[in-house]
Amino acid sequence: MFLKHSNGRFLVQALAIIGLAVQLNACIPVVAGGVATTGAMVSDRRSSGTFIDDETIELKAVKAITDNLGAKEIHANVTSYNRHILITGEVGTEEHKAKAESAVRAVDGNIKKITNELKIGPNSELSSRAKDTFITSKVKAEFIKKNLFPATYVKVITEAGTVYLLGIVTRKEAEDATNLARNVSDVKQVVKVFEYID
Repeated sequence: MFLKHSNGRFLVQALAIIGLAVQLNACIPVVAGGVATTGAMVSDRRSSGTFIDDETIELKAVKAITDNLGAKEIHANVTSYNRHILITGEVGTEEHKAKAESAVRAVDGNIKKITNELKIGPNSELSSRAKDTFITSKVKAEFIKKNLFPATYVKVITEAGTVYLLGIVTRKEAEDATNLARNVSDVKQVVKVFEYID
């Protein structure tokens, strides 16, 4: 199902599709706008409503950054987990870094926290981004292999060899995830962006 936007581009009705996935208990993968939503929602500590809110915030935030700064001025990734926002990537100036954060903050009044990890410098090369994707897959594989906690509890984002860990976790789960990620090859450092539970 598509709608024609005023600028001539076709937009996927992602929320409707994701909502259908919730109703189906997320038993099958759903691909919406290039983002895959799987059965991970079922074993996530977020409610299904929060899960969908996070997906929506990410889409709106990326668009807001692009609209405010332009695609050439910044390479930014936005990750939302339980309304805690992580911004990673590269930007040319401190002013643009602050402007990107302001754009993200404006997309939703219920954002709990923003962690702005944008680095000042030129946009990363595609080869560097591919390496980061591979590092993320290795970290996730290590979580599954060691099986110290459900791997779906921790979201992994890698930028320039730095691994960011998000999730709603216990202190022990956070410690285990951090130690496992640190020992994966090519990981330069691990940054915890967790929300802790007792």
